[in-house]
Amino acid sequence: NLNNDASSLQSSKNWFYDVFLSFRGEGGTRYGFTNDLYKALHQKGIFTFRDNEELKIGEELRPALTNAIQVSRILMVVLCQNYASSTWCLDELAHIIHCYHNNGNQVLIIFYKVEPSDVWNVKNSFEAAMIEHENRFGRDSDKVKAWRNALSSVRYLPSQHCNNEMFE
Repeated sequence: NLNNDASSLQSSKNWFYDVFLSFRGEGGTRYGFTNDLYKALHQKGIFTFRDNEELKIGEELRPALTNAIQVSRILMVVLCQNYASSTWCLDELAHIIHCYHNNGNQVLIIFYKVEPSDVWNVKNSFEAAMIEHENRFGRDSDKVKAWRNALSSVRYLPSQHCNNEMFE
């Protein structure tokens, strides 16, 4: 609910960002839904990390993203059909799940035009992406296991299902 302002995001821990947005950029939701969501959060005064807005030129991407996740109070993940095709997104999701369990970050999963059970049961586009990753890294690699575990874990997190065209 975006009707509250940034003051409602205060907590006892000193977070740097109010929200970290995890989303699939290329072939995903960057220029539609996620862009509109970012604008709505910004208009409400909610300090939001989005990779193309907050990363500095020359900054190493992976450590910068990992740090931004750790210092964000709410970790918002926009899962779309192509999310799992990105190893970057899967790494983010695995770290988000870790921070949820160990650092007290809050998480909100948004299923955007994807069935939630496709994500946690790794079906359809998520299955195809994971098969590609298994072929590349090995089925029993720690990376692939962590990604599968993270996808499965989203079933237990607060979520919203958005399956309409209003943001297109």
